[in-house]
Parts: sequence; structure tokens; C-alpha cells
Amino acid sequence: MSPDLHFAFTLILRMAVTAAFLLAATITAERAGPLIGGLVATLPISAGPVYIFLALDHDAHFIAQGALGSLATNVLNVLFAVTYALLAQKRSLLTSLSGAFAVWIALSLVVAQVHWTLARAVAFNTVVIAVSLWVVRPLRDIRLAAIRARWYDLVIRAAMVSLLVGVVVTLSFTIGPTTSGNLAVFPIVLTSIIIILHRRIGGPATAAIMANAVIGLGGFAVAVMTLYLTAERLGSPAALSLALAVSIGCNFMIYVVRKRAAAA
Repeated sequence: MSPDLHFAFTLILRMAVTAAFLLAATITAERAGPLIGGLVATLPISAGPVYIFLALDHDAHFIAQGALGSLATNVLNVLFAVTYALLAQKRSLLTSLSGAFAVWIALSLVVAQVHWTLARAVAFNTVVIAVSLWVVRPLRDIRLAAIRARWYDLVIRAAMVSLLVGVVVTLSFTIGPTTSGNLAVFPIVLTSIIIILHRRIGGPATAAIMANAVIGLGGFAVAVMTLYLTAERLGSPAALSLALAVSIGCNFMIYVVRKRAAAA
């Protein structure tokens, strides 16, 4: 098999594996209510497979630097979710999603000009997530009706995340670790959920999922920070496994605390 054909085959396989993982996770998110939906949506559904495939092609230093880029970009995803949640209360899907992407793109240009250190990225996440939680708090608690996925919804989601994986893995050799890390956490899962659910259950109900996603993105930030700190010390496989465990653990703790608070 020629090198080009081998690359194409492995790329298609990676995209297919990622798409299958995404479908299972997002179907769960849609059927479990806004809290669980927001927490599942912020698990490393797309970023995790992207990093696994990057680790197959690059060393641990590349993964660590990519994680630092992802940590900075995580703030943009928080603001993406907040902007959509606020606009979706009264605006159309097109207006709400366009506004969220306008904020994401504008701020990404600013973030790209900053020389990020761990301390700066952590401070950036801490301040923005804290303020964002206060802003979206009134929007989080809405009861959602059961949602039945349609076949074309699944195709749309699979195509979107597969494209993301293909782009990042293919370009990672030329765009470097930081930009690869930025793209790895592009809000593809949040976008797919918004596109599919806004018209079906309405803006406020979809906004409730995005509002709950804000606190989930806090847990994701801890996971990415873990990956940055451990990639070169433990090696990429162990660091990626630990980061996934941290992400799941953080979101589980968030779920337990929120449920206990609601019961009290």
C-alpha cells in the first residue's frame, strides 16, 4: 500500500470512529435533560479522539503544547455557549448561532496574539467561567420533553465532527501544536446540538443545555490542564487516559452537587 493510500485509509477510519463516539454521546445528551445534556456535551467527545489521533503522529511535547492552546480556546467555547443562550431566548436559530460564532471568531483572533502560559490560561478560564455561571444561572432549569433522534440528524452530526477530525489531523504537521489544540476544541458538538434542537424544542430549551454546558466546560478545563501537566511526564497514552478520567470525574461531581442542591 502506498504511503498516500495508507494515510487516506487511516484518516477515514479515524473519522468513522470519532463519528460513532459522537453519535452515542449526543443521543444521550438529548434524552437526559438539560443538566446531563450540558455535561455530556462538554465531555471530550470530539477533542478526545482528535488528541488520540494526534498522539499517534506526534510526540508528547506536541500534545502538551496543544493542550495549552486548547485551554485558552476553552474560554471561547464558554462565551460561545453564553452568547447563544442569551440570544436564543427571543431570537431565531440563525441569529443566535451567528452571534455565538461572531463572538468566537472575534475573540479567537485576540487569543491568537497572546503568548499563553499555564498561569495566564488558568486565570483566563477562572474569571470568564465564574462570570458566565452567574450570567446563565437563570437559564439553566427548564424541563425538556423526550427527544427522538432522526436519521438525518445523526448524519449531520457524524459529518461535522468527522470533518473536524480530518482537518486537524491532516493540518497538524503544518499548523503546529498550539493551533492544532485550538482547532481540537472547536465547538462542533455544541453547534450540532444547537442546530438540531433549536427548531425542534425551541430556543429557551436548547439554551438551557448550553447554560448547563458552561459549568461542564469548567470540568473540561481541568482535564485539559491535567493533560498539559502530565503529557511529557507520563507519556501521551497515560496522560490522555488521566485527562479523560478527570473530565468524567469532574462532570460526575458537578451532577451530584447540583442534584443535592436541588433536593435541598
